[in-house]
Amino acid sequence: MSIDIISKDHVLGHLNAPVVLIEYADFQCPYCKRAYHILREAKRIMGDRLAIVFRHFPLQELHANAVHAAIAAETAGGQGKFWEMHDALFEHQDCLEDICLIEYAGKIGLDVKRFEKRFGEDPYFHKVNRDYESGLHNGVDSTPTFFLNGKKYEGNWMSVSFIDHLQELAEQHLSVTK
Repeated sequence: MSIDIISKDHVLGHLNAPVVLIEYADFQCPYCKRAYHILREAKRIMGDRLAIVFRHFPLQELHANAVHAAIAAETAGGQGKFWEMHDALFEHQDCLEDICLIEYAGKIGLDVKRFEKRFGEDPYFHKVNRDYESGLHNGVDSTPTFFLNGKKYEGNWMSVSFIDHLQELAEQHLSVTK
């Protein structure tokens, strides 16, 4: 199965990178927080050779604040600060209640009144829901789930060997395109 990028996806990097990683994640999931740190390191090491696409897959039956956190990230995205809110949510995963989400909005430089007014509006809720539905369609059943260059990754992502694997993929891609 191959998975495509859509225009509403949040992309860190350039989609013409040799490795495009799509992550389905839940802001309240402790494994996703671990993945967040690993992916930050991978992006630091690989630079333009890695693009990261984030999609929401809130496991609301396990994580009571996951949906609101996802909507907060989308609402921040409405002010051009999706990735800043993404980082704040993972960095402060211990407090994802609405009052904390509003606090993070201020800390990342959002217009807080606008954030509060727009929080939960249909476009943001629907984006979270579309991501979740696309995850179900693509066989996602846990978080985090990764797709590398369109294909579901079934290997170990919890160690440095994952970054090594990403670098090998980039090298393979670059050697094929030469």
